[in-house]
Amino acid sequence: MDLLYRLGRILSFIFLPIFGQVQVIGRHHIPREGGFIIACNHQSIADPPLIVYSINRPVFFMAKKSLFKTRAISRMLRALHVYPVNRTGVDIEAIKWAQAILTKGHVLLIFPEGTRSPFHLSKGNDGIAYIAMQAKVPVVPVGITGTESITSFIRIPFHFKKVKVFIGEPFYLEARDTKLERSVLTHNTELIMRSIAQLLPPNYRGEYLGNND
Repeated sequence: MDLLYRLGRILSFIFLPIFGQVQVIGRHHIPREGGFIIACNHQSIADPPLIVYSINRPVFFMAKKSLFKTRAISRMLRALHVYPVNRTGVDIEAIKWAQAILTKGHVLLIFPEGTRSPFHLSKGNDGIAYIAMQAKVPVVPVGITGTESITSFIRIPFHFKKVKVFIGEPFYLEARDTKLERSVLTHNTELIMRSIAQLLPPNYRGEYLGNND
């Protein structure tokens, strides 16, 4: 584990539960070994640090390429296990990186909504289903509540909120060796999003409010 990532995790354990309440439900669902995908709703910039705090294994994730503004920032973000992704169109290099991370047995965090959607779930993108099916790894759904009003970096350690992280049971998508059809990807993305919605209170479910109980 990289030194900077380890330091960040230590700081998350110091600040997040002290300057607010953080409750993690379902840690026993986290696979102890092997690669898997964390599929999580995305409400604020506080969500990645909360996942690092909640998951007892090193986590890798992607962030929009515009954050990697300078060489120094790029080095820091990469040391924190962050990889740049182009959110316009299909980023083949990011997909290859994600598959390599999973093949090595690491944990990959993906926000299927693609961008922050405070207060409710928005429609998921099919990229997560493609990566999960190609890598043949389990998906662990995660739902976060309470971070929607944390809107700045300084508020992350001093959030003074009641935050809950719900971790669901891992599941596999049906793997196929043939070309993946769009309808299959869309169906499996729907399964992933509804597994997240089931972990959230009804008022957070947004696009996926119906047929979750």
